[in-house]
Amino acid sequence: MTFPVVGMVGGGQLARMTHEAGIPLGIRFKLLSDTPQDSAAQVVSEVVVGDYRDLDTLRAFARGCDVITFDHEHVPTEHLRALEADGIPVRPGPDALVHAQDKGVMRARLDAMGAPCPRHRLVADPADVSRFAAEGDGYPVILKTVRGGYDGKGVWFVRAEEDAADAFKAGVDVLAEEKVDFTRELAANVVRSPHGQAVAYPVVESVQVDGVCDTVIAPAPDLGEELAGEAQQLALRIAEELGVVGHLAVELFETRDGRILVNELAMRPHNSGHWTMDGAITSQFANHVRAVLDLPLGDPRPRSTWTVMCNVLGGDYPDMYHAYLHCMARDPQLKIHMYGKDVKPGRKVGHVNTYGDDLADVRERARHAADYLRGTITE
Repeated sequence: MTFPVVGMVGGGQLARMTHEAGIPLGIRFKLLSDTPQDSAAQVVSEVVVGDYRDLDTLRAFARGCDVITFDHEHVPTEHLRALEADGIPVRPGPDALVHAQDKGVMRARLDAMGAPCPRHRLVADPADVSRFAAEGDGYPVILKTVRGGYDGKGVWFVRAEEDAADAFKAGVDVLAEEKVDFTRELAANVVRSPHGQAVAYPVVESVQVDGVCDTVIAPAPDLGEELAGEAQQLALRIAEELGVVGHLAVELFETRDGRILVNELAMRPHNSGHWTMDGAITSQFANHVRAVLDLPLGDPRPRSTWTVMCNVLGGDYPDMYHAYLHCMARDPQLKIHMYGKDVKPGRKVGHVNTYGDDLADVRERARHAADYLRGTITE
């Protein structure tokens, strides 16, 4: 029996964990990676080292693949259309993926759908930023490059016109958004298959530190059933109307007056869904594999009352393996997931998952393990 080959563009930790989810199903992976040292390149047997921005490289890589999917959203849209014209299934396809690649396109489409969003518009220069601010409640405002930003990069918190100049230096279109008065950030994760089957995971709370996801709590504590359902239905509607195939993360603001607003879209497995590896019946990675192959989707329900994910960031203590002795002895239920990356200060090098019935205990266990692995604490 011949099992399908999934072509994964991008060699980061998302590709590594997606490959892991395909192993029990006998699914073969082929990887297009920037370097042989990338996270996924260390574990996938068939690795092509090349530039995803080069069409000839993409076409050569796609030969022998039954479907192409992604570790990131940065492959040029026109290249994906060329692959489709060659008869290669691309999931998600370029018509959907462009909404995760370009924040201006995303905002325009969400507006047309009537999806709730912060006030926004494209701005031409710092003076135009001041005009945008004056159209609302004034400064501060948020500026974002429409392409290429992630983990706080390409985002500026602007208090005055003279603070806005840096956002325009890259020569990329800039989107201005109101500074939302929010109580917390949420994420609604859904997965959709080519024939339209879709599943929704519990809405989670995502805690950011310096623009980087630090902690995810599943489900989001004290989130009313009505608002949670609204967030899930919104994510499912976005997935359907945009034609998403695979995993979609809809990052949301919960406002102080009890509304939700769409912040960002990601069309790939997402940091806010890492908890599902140990806390859900079917992980986001397993369901992404199923979706891109048009297999029936798995049950997204949680296994425990609470699951908490904490990212492990690099610090000044590179010997993380030695720290396993303490972490595993202290908490035998702890789940550690490391990405095979060199330890550098502030770099995501892994995550931990904890679960149980007492949220305070589950949070403390996750936080302790992440901090001990990083070397922030030593006991």
